[in-house]
Amino acid sequence: MAIPTHVELMIPFLEVLSDDKLHSKREMVEILSKKFKLTPEEMNELIPSGGKKFSGRVGWARTYLKASKLVESPERAVFKITERGKKALIDKPVKVLQYLKQYPEYLEFIGGNKKDNNDKNEEIITRTETPDELIAEARAILASHLEADLLSKIADNSPAFFEELVAKLLLSMGYGGSENDILQNRGKSGDGGIDGIIKQDVLGLDKIYIQAKRWSDNVVSRPEVQKFVGAVHGQNANRGVYITTSSFTNEAIEYANNINSNIILVDGKKLAKLMIEYNVGVQVKDTIQIKKIDEDFFIEGE
Repeated sequence: MAIPTHVELMIPFLEVLSDDKLHSKREMVEILSKKFKLTPEEMNELIPSGGKKFSGRVGWARTYLKASKLVESPERAVFKITERGKKALIDKPVKVLQYLKQYPEYLEFIGGNKKDNNDKNEEIITRTETPDELIAEARAILASHLEADLLSKIADNSPAFFEELVAKLLLSMGYGGSENDILQNRGKSGDGGIDGIIKQDVLGLDKIYIQAKRWSDNVVSRPEVQKFVGAVHGQNANRGVYITTSSFTNEAIEYANNINSNIILVDGKKLAKLMIEYNVGVQVKDTIQIKKIDEDFFIEGE
């Protein structure tokens, strides 16, 4: 079944707490996962930022219920149901968030008493995604646009510029050598498809051969990859990286995966992601800090 939203988890969350015992979040995740018969794959599904989706939704269900005083935390990292929470179980509301509007604490939670601010925040609060998921979704959209823009900028420049870009990226990723070392084959004829050489380590104990293709429309086919592999073998080597702004055919990918040589294929999407990760051709526009409670700060006597 589909992973329940944090809103769908609220009443089941209260039902578990109706035993009047203290429960930790870990216990709630385990109990609720069994209640909803989630598979191991669903339990381990991640949001784009890396957190586990179901565990995060359980945490946000708790946050909403605690903000509305249906749940309380009498001790650190555990919580229990309140009388208000028990009443909610008797009322069995179908529209939980609408039900919570009767409580001023909930109205304060979604934006205070200012109606215009309240309406904007409620639009976010009442969505099926948690705030964490909305942030991750927005980040993914921004990243996707940035990746497309990067590839467009690369296409506007020369093949020589692309080879320099590849060299800068590989150096930023921690490979040894200098930009000039990497590009030593640039412009040579009869290189058999090798544009440069990188040292796998700073000392240059092993070498990796590079092919860089700045293609926009052409898809890199198996014969192109085979040609590159032959060139690598001609250097008595078996390691190479084929980087393109385009993509590879399925046959090319299958071929590279099944040969004995260690040949890595990097298509345009992967290239753009690596450039963003290692800050090549991009810069930080803004930094957003998301803060949470420092639980250790609130422990008396320490």
